[in-house]
Amino acid sequence: MEPKKPRPDEKTQSTSGEKIVVSSGSSRGQFVPAGEESPTAVDIGSKLSASNLESSSAESPTLADLGTSPAATAADVASSQSYSAQFVLIPGMLLAGRYEILEVLGEGGMGAVYKAKDRELDRFVALKVIRPELASNPDILQRFKQEILLSSKVTHRNVVRIYDLGDADGLKFITMEYVDAKDLRQTLRHQGRLGVNEAVDIIAQVFSGLAAAHREGIVHRDLKPGNIMQDATGRVVVMDFGLARTIASDGMTRTGMMVGTMEYMSPEQAQAKDLDARSDIFTVGLIFYELLTGKMPYEADSAVASLLKRSRDKAAPVSSHNAAIPRSLSSIVAKCLELEPELRYQSAAEALAALENWQEKGAAAALRFPDVRPWARDIPWHLVGVVTTVLVLAVTGFLFRNKLFGPKTTAVSGPISVLVADFTNYTGDPVFDGTLEPMVNTALEGASFINSYNRGSARKLAQKLPHPTDKLDQQSARLVAISQALSAVITGEISLHGDQYTVSATALDAISGKVIAQAEVGTANKNALVGEIPKLAAPIRRALGDHTPESAQVESERGAFTAASIETVHQFSLGLEQALAGNFQEATPYLEKATQLDPNFARAYSGLAVMAFSLGQQQRAQQEIKLAMEHVDRMTEREKYRIRGLYYQYTGEFQKSIESNKEFVARYPAEIPGRYNLASSYLSLHDFSHALEEARHVAEMEPKKALNRQFLSFCSSYAGDFQTAEQEAQAAIRLSPSSAINYLALTEAQLGQGQLSQAAEAYHKLEKLSPAGASVAAAGLADLAVHQGRFADAVRILEEGAAADLAAKNPDSAADKFAALGHTLLLRGQNRAAVAATEKALANSKSIYVQFLAGRNFAEAGELAKAQKLATALGHEPTAEPQAYAKIVEGDMALKRGEARKAIKAFTEANNLLDTWIARFDLARAYLEAGAFVEADAELDQCLKRRGEALELLFNNVPTYGYYPPVYYLQGRVREGLKSPGFSESYRDYLSIRGASGEDPRVPEIRRRLGQ
Repeated sequence: MEPKKPRPDEKTQSTSGEKIVVSSGSSRGQFVPAGEESPTAVDIGSKLSASNLESSSAESPTLADLGTSPAATAADVASSQSYSAQFVLIPGMLLAGRYEILEVLGEGGMGAVYKAKDRELDRFVALKVIRPELASNPDILQRFKQEILLSSKVTHRNVVRIYDLGDADGLKFITMEYVDAKDLRQTLRHQGRLGVNEAVDIIAQVFSGLAAAHREGIVHRDLKPGNIMQDATGRVVVMDFGLARTIASDGMTRTGMMVGTMEYMSPEQAQAKDLDARSDIFTVGLIFYELLTGKMPYEADSAVASLLKRSRDKAAPVSSHNAAIPRSLSSIVAKCLELEPELRYQSAAEALAALENWQEKGAAAALRFPDVRPWARDIPWHLVGVVTTVLVLAVTGFLFRNKLFGPKTTAVSGPISVLVADFTNYTGDPVFDGTLEPMVNTALEGASFINSYNRGSARKLAQKLPHPTDKLDQQSARLVAISQALSAVITGEISLHGDQYTVSATALDAISGKVIAQAEVGTANKNALVGEIPKLAAPIRRALGDHTPESAQVESERGAFTAASIETVHQFSLGLEQALAGNFQEATPYLEKATQLDPNFARAYSGLAVMAFSLGQQQRAQQEIKLAMEHVDRMTEREKYRIRGLYYQYTGEFQKSIESNKEFVARYPAEIPGRYNLASSYLSLHDFSHALEEARHVAEMEPKKALNRQFLSFCSSYAGDFQTAEQEAQAAIRLSPSSAINYLALTEAQLGQGQLSQAAEAYHKLEKLSPAGASVAAAGLADLAVHQGRFADAVRILEEGAAADLAAKNPDSAADKFAALGHTLLLRGQNRAAVAATEKALANSKSIYVQFLAGRNFAEAGELAKAQKLATALGHEPTAEPQAYAKIVEGDMALKRGEARKAIKAFTEANNLLDTWIARFDLARAYLEAGAFVEADAELDQCLKRRGEALELLFNNVPTYGYYPPVYYLQGRVREGLKSPGFSESYRDYLSIRGASGEDPRVPEIRRRLGQ
């Protein structure tokens, strides 16, 4: 479904029979009558004209008039003369010491409506102040309280939530969910009519909300397009439950009185009969008819005449207005509009089931996309290929879905991936916001063949939908799942009835939306809810093919689903959310708080370890992962393997990490993070062939995930398969065209193939993508300039790029550029400037990589004391990689002193710790200085064969291909020393890259050696 977006300057909030439009250009609310809808009984005699409202707003007291600060209370206003006439609050005031008034949404028969900030729960609410003359009537107030009580019992995503009836500063007010959306009346005005799939999706959500209300014994009785809202994500919300039947013309509903809006009354409603749920079904049928055709089925000269017609005549089929409307759907509308209630659908749930059954008759309908024309207008044409792929996947998935989710589900033969959507929190307690979803992920992954899709990645994809959203509601989650070829989506909600907390979950076929499984758990103790999650997941796992008995599931995961409090899990979840968004620094305090609340909470320690490792804090990463392992009894079996693999990786025991992760993925074939960790351990050992093998596995398991294709591209480049690397990078870009790292993967693949102009073009595209893209592009373009011997250009690009990074408060990227600047200045013979640039690098970052590059720069510039200090610091690090870097810096210092033999020893020791391209390059330099030409030639052969590693010496997304051309110069020197007649070819290879450079001192030297 593709909802129509509201204008950027327009917000709407439906109130009893009114539509309020607020322009962001003004703080004054403007009342707009509900179009062609007749006033309801509750509205008669109470509506204000637009001019009245404007004049009343103009006369409202200002803060200056009242002599108050922005924190003026409602009592201040209530005491003013103006308030008695208009009972308005002024934006900036505080009601009940809790609700900060933000803006006026409008005013109607019941009172004034405001957008407010609930400071206590940190959320926006719609706040309606009840008219004083109504609030002072005890009978009215008692009936009103009863209706509020009934309405608040309806906890459903498609029903607006009423939170509370408050009394403060002499004012009676209601707080309810704030919905930033458009009503269907506006949509019909703008579009005339809706596409079939869009209309069906809207009505299905309306029926879903009504079913929840009817279960609580609440009949709406005043449904109309004006009080059905749709937000930018496609969520549909029914407003004003129970309010219309509370107040009539004199304030009370009487027996035998018509209540409702005339154009949308059912026949029995027009006759003032007792009403039940079937009356609402008739009204929904009228709205459905109007959405599909743009017309009302009983058009007449007056609302009364229309009401008489629908009491005796059947409506013409919707298909008679538009032949494109399927007759089967026309029949559903007709059944809703049967004159006799007993001939209609007998419940909203029955009507919803009929719609869902109709949707499942075709894959196109099951997708719930909008009609092609309005959707296509919003799609960037460069994404058409992606859209086509999604549709093909949808059809394929529909054809084969019964093999996975048929009535007799059997264990699946291969891994499947599911996405856990955001659970809706109806409790009003923010401690449940985002708290349960990570636990559901963990419980589902107790089944070895299930992989829970990364919710952070899903959220980023949702932001790239035709109508971007940062929410993973049912619709956006399904669209993401379809685009990523996932099998199922898990939706859920948590509610509070009395003192009983209830969590429900539903597994949906991602393609058709068909319900695969449903489950519900409850407890009176909210801190015990986490322990109920395995029970919630068990029926879903069973439906997906897990035959492990539920008792065995719960028993095996018992320790892992215990926490000192729900707040502990909430803090962990907040940290996880930040981590998945790439905000490692911001995630850390939440995870630390979780460990403070529960010192035995293993997940928080492992999370802290990952954050520390990601921030380059090796020692802390080791400390935290050890603490996590101390609480191994508080993990699921799958978590034990995952964290054990990280433990070995963070402590530098890469071979043990490989062994552990190999066992892990063999036992849990759906495990993707474990495969990533396995590939990472292979990369850490520079075993690129095995890393590439694991990267292929990951890409095969989730082929529509850009990160996986990007990772495969990088691994392919490191392994020297540049053509595959380019193909995978292009695939990643198609999936995520705004990702800077995808373009970096492409440029590295192109550089490996000698496509320098294409790489430059890709860098320039990246430059325009975003500030982050511009930073990566600057590093890449400077590296390309160094590669070609354009050192002055590289210096300029790096200086400008570092300045931009600092302005953007990105010191780590600035430090990388300052380190590269130091290296480039050394190539120009500007040693003093090189040292100054290197010191700037260290001032902005103390990462291992910056320390290593700084140490090499200092050694080359002759600042040996500074180089030694960095070598000593690196040597004290606990893992092999920085220790190897320490040895390389020591070798560079020895070379500078002319001690070639000591340098050879240091570089050899470095390679024994970790076999790196840069150590072999430096070792070749040392052998050349020592006159050991055969040995030097062997090392240079390795550098040529391992060319892909030179693209990123440190595998930290910083391009370093400028280090590669000197290999040909050194090879020419070595083979000249060997008296090899082919030495000139190596020199010519160097000149083919840097021959046009007027800055490179090696160019004239080589020409002399070649006799040119």
